[in-house]
Amino acid sequence: MCASYGLDPRFSDTDLLAEADAELLDDLRGWARDNDGETLRPTGKNLRNLNPLIVPQDEHAALEKAWWGYLIDGQPSKFPSINTRSERLQDQPAKLRTRAIVPTTGWFEMRKPERVWHEFTLGPDTLFGMAAVTQRGRTPDGDWVTCYSIVMAPAPAHLAEVHDRMPVLIPASMSSAWLTAAPDRDLIDEALAASAAMAERISVTPTASRP
Repeated sequence: MCASYGLDPRFSDTDLLAEADAELLDDLRGWARDNDGETLRPTGKNLRNLNPLIVPQDEHAALEKAWWGYLIDGQPSKFPSINTRSERLQDQPAKLRTRAIVPTTGWFEMRKPERVWHEFTLGPDTLFGMAAVTQRGRTPDGDWVTCYSIVMAPAPAHLAEVHDRMPVLIPASMSSAWLTAAPDRDLIDEALAASAAMAERISVTPTASRP
């Protein structure tokens, strides 16, 4: 599962959006600076962080602060919801009805049994996108927010030695389709194929401790 990822303000924008809006990228960089290098983690009862999320808006991409994980009846879901299996979306494509892209410069996984943390990146400070599905939810304070779940798929061999699952990656060339195309089996199949090609460029390095 993916339970933490990073967003370095020194990023480049070459692998996120086909048509990267300068204002959106400036706002994203500003959020990353304000976050002061903190690792992004799931939102919950004790951690009320809202993370930046790229969502469709009038056929364009927009930046929104969102709750990582689902909210049910005003409370964090009692079932695991920060990740969604790609296989489930293939079987039930209707769950693709609303989607988003999670901007990141790398995600983190622990290799077991050594219990050593590793970072997965496209290169130093390169910004890229992870697929997410979304739904609206009401916070414990009564506010309505967008909630998101990162889509996960089996990892290729060169990454599976650290962790057997990885986020589905959305290359810039597919960003518009992922945000706005019809929610069907063809869409998730296309995303998985694009992610597999992009995953060949992912490198993984151990870190001294949990970021």
